[in-house]
Amino acid sequence: MTNWNVILNIAKTHLLTKIKQTATASLGVTFGIGSYITLVCFMTGLNAMLDNLILNQTPHIHIYNEIEPSKKQPISLYDNVGESFNVVHSIKPKISQKKIHNALPIIDHLEKNKDVRGALPQVKTQIFYIAGSIELGGNLTGINPIDEARLFNMGDYIVEGSTEALQNTDNGILLGIGIAKKMSLKVGDRVQVSPINGGVFPLKIVGFYQSGIADLDAIQSFTNIKTIQRILGKANNYITDINVKLYDIEQAFPLSKKIEQQFKLTAIDIKTANAQFETGTTIRNLITYAVSITLLIVAGFGIYNILNMLIYEKMNDIAILKATGFSGKDVQLIFMSQAMIIGFVGGVLGLLIGFGLTSLIDTIPFKTEALPTVETYPINLNPMFFVIGFSFAMLSTFLAGYLPSKKAKKIDPVRIIRGQ
Repeated sequence: MTNWNVILNIAKTHLLTKIKQTATASLGVTFGIGSYITLVCFMTGLNAMLDNLILNQTPHIHIYNEIEPSKKQPISLYDNVGESFNVVHSIKPKISQKKIHNALPIIDHLEKNKDVRGALPQVKTQIFYIAGSIELGGNLTGINPIDEARLFNMGDYIVEGSTEALQNTDNGILLGIGIAKKMSLKVGDRVQVSPINGGVFPLKIVGFYQSGIADLDAIQSFTNIKTIQRILGKANNYITDINVKLYDIEQAFPLSKKIEQQFKLTAIDIKTANAQFETGTTIRNLITYAVSITLLIVAGFGIYNILNMLIYEKMNDIAILKATGFSGKDVQLIFMSQAMIIGFVGGVLGLLIGFGLTSLIDTIPFKTEALPTVETYPINLNPMFFVIGFSFAMLSTFLAGYLPSKKAKKIDPVRIIRGQ
C-alpha cells in the first residue's frame, strides 16, 4: 500500500532543496499559462468586436424585391424564329417595383415562426441632402427606431441623440456622421432632403449615426417609416425591405430559401452576404489558437527538461530510496508528485497573472472614430479559457514528469552505489 504522506514529504524536500530549479520550472508553467490566457482573451475579444461591428447591424435574413432581367426574353416569344440566328440589343430589366407586395401580412406570418425573433419593415430610397448651397447624394432608410435598437443594437452606433428621440420626433432624422461633418451640421439643425422623384422636405436632426464604416457614414441616414412614406408620397403599406432576426443563425440559410419559394422574393441569409468576412474571422481565430497552443507546448518542454535534469542529479537519492525498501513505483510516484506540484503552483500563478494582465488591458483607453462606442480594448473573459489553461498545465506537467520518472523507476541502485 502506497504511503502518500511519506512520498509527498520526500517530493517536497526534493523541491525545496533545489528551490531555484523548482522556481524556474514553476515560472515556465506560470508564464506559459499567463501568456496563453492573456493572448486568447485579448484576441478573441478583438475578433468578437470586429464581428459585432458588421454582424450586429446585419439582419440574419434580408428580404427585398430584386431588379432582374425578364425570364422570357423577346426572342422566346416567337416560335417561328427558333432555328434562326438572332441578336437582340439593349435588353432592359422587367418593369418591377421596389415595394414588397403584401409586406405587412408577410411580416405577421414570419413573426409567428418559432425560429424568428423579430421581423422589421424598412423603406429605403435614394435622396439628396441639401444645406444652403451644398447638395450631396445619399440614402435614407425609414425604420422603427425602438425595434431596431432592440434587435439590431442600433443604439450602440448612435454617438449623439437616441433612438427614442427619433421615434418621438415627427420629421426627425438620424444623420450619418460623415454627412454632418461635410455639411457642418449639429443636433437641432434642419437639413433639407430631396427624393429622386422631386420635392424638398425639411427634417430636424435628432442625432448622429456612426457605423464605423466611413463610406457608409458619408451617405446613410435614418428616419421614421411614416416620415419617409410621407416624403415619397406612398401609403402606409409601402415597404421595400424586411429584416429578419433569428434565435439561431444556423437556420438563416434554409429559412431564406423557404421564403424565396413561398413569397417569390429575394431573401439573402447573413452567411451568404458576409462570406468573405466570415472567412477572415475563421483565419484570425485559427492563428490565435495556434499561437496559444504553441505557448503551452513550449512551457511543457521546459518542464520536461528541468525534471529530466533533476532526476540525473538525484541518482544517489534514488539509489538510497530503493536500498531502504522503496519500490520502483514509489520512486516514480515521488517524481510524478514533484511534477504535479510544479504544474499546480505554476498553473494557479499563471491564471492569476493572466487574469491580472487581461484586467489591466481592459482598462487601457481605445479611441478610434471607426468604433465610437468602444472605450477600452476588448477582452473576452470566457471561464472556459481558464479551465483549458489550468487543465493543460496539469496535463503537460503530468506528461513531462511521467517520462523522466519512468526512467527513475528502472534505475538499478547497485550500479549507482558501485559507481560512487
